[in-house]
Amino acid sequence: MQKSISSGYMLSCAAFAILATPMAAAAQTMPEATAAGATQEDKVIVTGRRVSGVFDAIGADQASVTVGVTREELLSAPAGISGLKMLETLPGFNVQTDGALGLYEFGNSVSVRAFRLPQIGFVLDGVPMGRSDAFGGSPIFRYVDNENLGSVIASPGAGDVSLPSYSSLGPIVSYNTTDPAEEFGGVLQYTIGDFDLERSFIKLETGRIGGFTGYISRSKTDSNLWRGPGSIDREHIEAKAKYEFDDDTYLRAIYVANDFFDYDSPSGTEATFDANYGYAYLATVPNDCIEPDPGVFDYNGDGTIDGDDFTPVFTQGSCTQYFEDRINVRQDALYGVTFATDITPSVDLVLTSYFEDKDGFGVSPDSYSNSRGIYVDQAAAGLPVTHPRGVQYGLSEVGGERLGILGGVSVEAGNHLIELGGWYEDEFYNRTQLRLNNSGGSADGEVLFDEVAYFRRNYQSVRQTTQFYVKDTISLLQDQLTLEVGVKSLNIEYTLDGYRDYADYEIDGMPGYGPQYVEAEYEDNFLPMVGAVYRLTPTEQLFASYAQNYALPQGADSVFSTAVSFDAPPPAAEESENFEIGIRTNRPQFYGTAALYYTTFDNRLVQGNVLNPATNEPEAFYINAGETEAYGFELAGVYQPALFEDLLYFNANLTLNRATTKDGFSGNEAGSLLADSPQILFTGGMTYEPTDWAVANLSLKYTGERYADYNEQFEIDPFTVVSGYLDLGGPNSFGVPENVSLRFNVDNLLDEEALSFVFAGSPFYRPLNPRTFQATLRVEY
Repeated sequence: MQKSISSGYMLSCAAFAILATPMAAAAQTMPEATAAGATQEDKVIVTGRRVSGVFDAIGADQASVTVGVTREELLSAPAGISGLKMLETLPGFNVQTDGALGLYEFGNSVSVRAFRLPQIGFVLDGVPMGRSDAFGGSPIFRYVDNENLGSVIASPGAGDVSLPSYSSLGPIVSYNTTDPAEEFGGVLQYTIGDFDLERSFIKLETGRIGGFTGYISRSKTDSNLWRGPGSIDREHIEAKAKYEFDDDTYLRAIYVANDFFDYDSPSGTEATFDANYGYAYLATVPNDCIEPDPGVFDYNGDGTIDGDDFTPVFTQGSCTQYFEDRINVRQDALYGVTFATDITPSVDLVLTSYFEDKDGFGVSPDSYSNSRGIYVDQAAAGLPVTHPRGVQYGLSEVGGERLGILGGVSVEAGNHLIELGGWYEDEFYNRTQLRLNNSGGSADGEVLFDEVAYFRRNYQSVRQTTQFYVKDTISLLQDQLTLEVGVKSLNIEYTLDGYRDYADYEIDGMPGYGPQYVEAEYEDNFLPMVGAVYRLTPTEQLFASYAQNYALPQGADSVFSTAVSFDAPPPAAEESENFEIGIRTNRPQFYGTAALYYTTFDNRLVQGNVLNPATNEPEAFYINAGETEAYGFELAGVYQPALFEDLLYFNANLTLNRATTKDGFSGNEAGSLLADSPQILFTGGMTYEPTDWAVANLSLKYTGERYADYNEQFEIDPFTVVSGYLDLGGPNSFGVPENVSLRFNVDNLLDEEALSFVFAGSPFYRPLNPRTFQATLRVEY
């Protein structure tokens, strides 16, 4: 049950009311007009403690659309927010999560323009992240705490050729942590909130010791699920060390460890949540859900009934809805080392190596009737399986390693900046899947690991990725025009070895194909990018870019592990072309960007979902939708009216997007909108800074009408989420130490009810979390 938020809510409202009254405060001084030749950063007029620099916020001087969530904004984000949820304030990003913090891994979705999460590349401090799959992938939210981030910079269309990724069809998002502090110190932070949320964050900075600086931090998050029984338990450690040999040479190391445990929550149809918005799994196994199946099973096969034999139980309906049978466990660690130096005053070198270790498992139940049907066929095929006792314990184990190296050299030669480099990575991924008996056949019985009811998967897949790039940035017309010309090559060698799915174990009661070895190679040695920035005036820039992209088919393991035809060619690589043109401005009281874009795909894989009879949850499969396209308009900006003496400013992002199929596929009509692709997205907010010790913000996110499928049959209603925060701390006249701050965050302030997350390609949803409050006490020393 949700904790009472009345006291926190009343306190937050009272604080907002107090801040709305006139207060004595010194107005922030406006910078004087800068001389010709000053940088764009020097020309920023909009000021404030939550205003981002123009380079990070709207990508000044970049040839493509580049937007960012910067340190200033992250300072007031809810404590423990997911790395994906940080993107929802950026133009074009449709981010839907299960829960206010977005920590449930199977309840996250991201789309931008025509791209979905598997088609977006992610980079952390120069280290490329693996695929974003919750099963065996390297989703970015496992590797970051928002307190340690300096910026999150996104290119939603045409990412730079130098950024490493085998999954990106254009979008690249870079997460950059802060450098260690120069002074010894640290942070102690404690958060409480609704649904019994408790989170602690501790950070220790060594300060500078000769050429060395470093920090280590640990966060611990514990919370109940917002609907039904179950909890989230996350322990996260980050460390960063840097040794500077001189001003241009350093060695940097990063370490991230994440230990995550949570319980599942169910998805459902629209009718399910109309009937019960808080639909959830059951806290106990119902007493009346287990009924004996006629007959006694001769466990020993000796023709007699003895103490080892049992009467199977027949379990269906609510008996597979027990929450303890629906868990996820992940343990991940990432190590990275970067060396940077200037070989000559005009030649710079950067090298990075990394290693990632992943391990985990998930559990979901299976009913007796479903397990028995598969058991009968596998037993007939001679597999060492045991008659199911009742509800089965469905165990899926995942694990693997990634190791790689990348490097680049940049050379300044006259009006040219030439960059070239490469990246190589090996990724190994293991997956097993089977069903085990429970003692007594009940979902809450002890797991009998020596009784396998049936086998499904046991394979290893390997990805070997090689990428090279070269890029020339040319300054012309006395730096008024900048041209970027680049090209990259990408090669991915893919193999899968082992038992892929049921058919490799048995087919109609006969032995199946057996363990298989499949392989495919994906290669494109000419992926160009061309861009330009033209400075119309000291405050306005025109920019344009074009890029071709190529990627390993999304869901490659799912595609290859369900293949049964050995003569069929492997799925084709996904390919895209991205066009952008736009304008930026950086004027007194306002900076912003506006852009038009067009994206086209070949061999676009779209995700469909079928209801798995074992888990009663959607299971993904992939379909080649042929060619798809997207076009639209993005607008973002910050406005600080002089009328309010720089104490109040507004931010807004607007996206108009139309993403459609161009070819019909699997009964879907050509020209239909892509699933989970709203045509209108809007985020906006206002921030008030009446004193040096207070900042208040109110923001909203509007998600327009979408469809759950690719044939525009299942419409999802638009909805708006209002959120806010109040930060108290800093210089003051009433004796509170300046190093102590108190922050209040509220998500979904108006308690909106909506279907937010959708399994794209099917009418299965997850609802928006209710109003959720948290309070954070922070002490810096």
